Amino acid sequence: MMFFMPVAVCLMSFLHGCVASSCDEKCADKPVFTPSRLVVKFGDSSSARCSVCQRCHSEAYGLETSVGVRAKNGTMASWTVDTMTEWDTSAMCYYNDKDTGCQCSSTLPVTVYQPPHSVSINFVNHTGPMREGRQYTLRCTVQDVAPVENLIVTFYKGQTALGPQQSKNNTKQKTPVTEIFTLNITPRDKDDGVQYWCEAKLELGPEGPQPPPVVTSENITATVLYKPRPQGSSHLDPVTITEGSSLHLNCSAGGNPSPSYTWTLPSASSPLSGDSVFTIKHVKTADAGQYTCSVTNPVGTVTMKFTVAVQGLEPTSATATRTTTTRQATVQSSSTSNRLTHRFIVCFMLLFSALI
Repeated sequence: MMFFMPVAVCLMSFLHGCVASSCDEKCADKPVFTPSRLVVKFGDSSSARCSVCQRCHSEAYGLETSVGVRAKNGTMASWTVDTMTEWDTSAMCYYNDKDTGCQCSSTLPVTVYQPPHSVSINFVNHTGPMREGRQYTLRCTVQDVAPVENLIVTFYKGQTALGPQQSKNNTKQKTPVTEIFTLNITPRDKDDGVQYWCEAKLELGPEGPQPPPVVTSENITATVLYKPRPQGSSHLDPVTITEGSSLHLNCSAGGNPSPSYTWTLPSASSPLSGDSVFTIKHVKTADAGQYTCSVTNPVGTVTMKFTVAVQGLEPTSATATRTTTTRQATVQSSSTSNRLTHRFIVCFMLLFSALI
């Protein structure tokens, strides 16, 4: 009996195909299924009804399926499945029209689906840290999903979607399969520490479950190695500072791994290892010149240059005051001497006039 049912359905479909081109035009009242498309998860129960026609009380009609229980009630046929165990199945509702000699029929499309058993993500042929600027391939593996033609996979970087991909499987495979999706990425320094993951979604249309079944992968955290990035900028104009003041040159940079710093000074014959900030507490005129900072990690090196100009000290206010006081005293002394000379001359002339 189990063998006979699929054969009967196939035979009915074959006969229907032979006369469809002529009978479709003559069947003004075709059977109507409710729902018009059936979407059911494998192993779940489901049901549908077929309204055969309004004038079929004396006509031969029926419902052909390969699984489940069929029943008739007037011009209504029903189909019930307690456990869906067929991946590729459909239902055909028909009646024989004596007036036209045609068999009028309608087929109910049935989609049997199964959400992914698991979804995983990894890199193709790579483990460990990545280097900036190089291309790597992410791989998302979706296990045991059906039907694969309805599968959409999206890669994510954090919460940013990197673009959806649909299955390229064109075999119309009904049973569960494992599908692999790939995406090429080129990480940058700002991608250090971000998390990549992927999402598998079955888009089964409005008749399917809402929202659509979704299964996500675990997250993988990216470690990106990149050469030092200066956090400031080189001083193209000289750094002008007064003699005796404190000098601070900042060469801070980010990088992975953390960089080391080497300073080359105008007054030193060999480079000095040190921190990101170079300090001289009391600058001398001999400290003027170009300072070079080399920032290095295993990925690369970046160089920053600083030109320092040192100005001499201005005279102090005390010295200027003493100079001004001395100048004023000299002017006052000269003025007093001139007055005394003038008085002596006047007195001499008066005395000379009296003697004459």
